[in-house]
Amino acid sequence: MDIIGKKYFYFLFSLIIIIPGIVSLFVFGLNPSIDFTGGTRITVSLPKVANQSSVEQVKDVLEKENIKVSNTEVSNNLIFVRTQLMDQKQDTKFIADLKSKLKGAKQEQFESIGPTIGAETTTNAVQAVVVASLFIVLYITWSFRKIPKPASSLRFGICAIIALIHDVLVVLGIFAILGHFFNVEVDSLFVTALLTVIGFSVHDTIVVFDRIRENLKRVSGLSFDRIVNESILQTLDRSLNTSLTVVLVLLALLLFGGDSIRWFVFALLIGVISGTYSSIFNASALLVLWQEMADKIRRPKI
Repeated sequence: MDIIGKKYFYFLFSLIIIIPGIVSLFVFGLNPSIDFTGGTRITVSLPKVANQSSVEQVKDVLEKENIKVSNTEVSNNLIFVRTQLMDQKQDTKFIADLKSKLKGAKQEQFESIGPTIGAETTTNAVQAVVVASLFIVLYITWSFRKIPKPASSLRFGICAIIALIHDVLVVLGIFAILGHFFNVEVDSLFVTALLTVIGFSVHDTIVVFDRIRENLKRVSGLSFDRIVNESILQTLDRSLNTSLTVVLVLLALLLFGGDSIRWFVFALLIGVISGTYSSIFNASALLVLWQEMADKIRRPKI
């Protein structure tokens, strides 16, 4: 199986997946929850399954108090409402008005986050991703410092980060599309999912890279691209079996885990699948492409 020989096909497939997401990120952006923007999240339970009429009644109660409603979602008998920042006094009046308008309605959750905390969460989220990526490059560069020439430990680190960025962009792009068309929000759990995806992606990539390092020391007489291809094939079963196990667990959580973690699990699921693909078909192929370009530059001109 010649994976490296078809590297341009795998690069093209990645671009086809990533480009719509990048366009959506620039055009639509993500749909941030109150964790990032500040505001209030209210959960209302009804004695029967919620419908559009009951949602409108809840919105009417809030709008009569001049409280702007930014988003609503329904799940069985629960209505999730996101509004501008509310205080306790406004919430008490909302509960009283709601009970008079919708018999049996109860407030299950009231959560408010100020805009300052929301902005701080955004800053911390970006810093966490950047710092994690930086340490990953430094770690891989240090760990692979004794790799035989002509390979370079820095190339291994940078290729791992490119594969990591690929996985993050896939997740961000899909959530930009979901946020625009289905009002899916990204919250602090989404940041946790991204950091988990980063860790999984790098773990999968390092498994392949470590085998490449071993084979470079052990095997002689083969070209760099052949050694890389053999290393991928040697670790293919392990990578696929590990990822399949994780995917099955995430699918179970997605089906039976409940609404509170649904999109967190979905982000992990997309990231794990993307991470498996990029570690097998992109990261090592980028190493070979970089090596081929370096060889052409070093080749003396006739």
